[in-house]
Amino acid sequence: MKNSLLVGVTAVVVFVLVSAAIAAAKPTARSATVTIARTGLGRIIVDGRGRSLYLFEKDMHGRSACSGVCAAYWPPLLTNGKSIAIKGAKPSLLGSIRRADGSRQVSYAGHPLYFFSGDTRRGQTNGEGLQDFGAGWYALTPSGTKIDGD
Repeated sequence: MKNSLLVGVTAVVVFVLVSAAIAAAKPTARSATVTIARTGLGRIIVDGRGRSLYLFEKDMHGRSACSGVCAAYWPPLLTNGKSIAIKGAKPSLLGSIRRADGSRQVSYAGHPLYFFSGDTRRGQTNGEGLQDFGAGWYALTPSGTKIDGD
């Protein structure tokens, strides 16, 4: 009975460890698409699924100032390949930065791009103008400038 229990527990532990290793090996990002959508703010930069993208005014010199809890509320748009600009987004403004954790974040006109966790559907701009984590968050125009409704 003891041996059966020991074998069962060992099998469960091995399964959990193997599953965790497989999950960690999967890429968390893929090539990103940036495009334009019409919203209540006008034409803005969105991802390929129509989700609004924002700049963070605290980001400086091609470095993200949003990590940890900030990145949980404002997830970065990550890529592991060449990003694509379509339907009005300008390829010449599209780029990427290396985050502190080594991942690549898409940038537009030099601004690292983020989603807002409070936007649950395409076209929502609930993050526009918020002052979170020490600075403002703004949607971007197709030319790469912030939309400031103030």
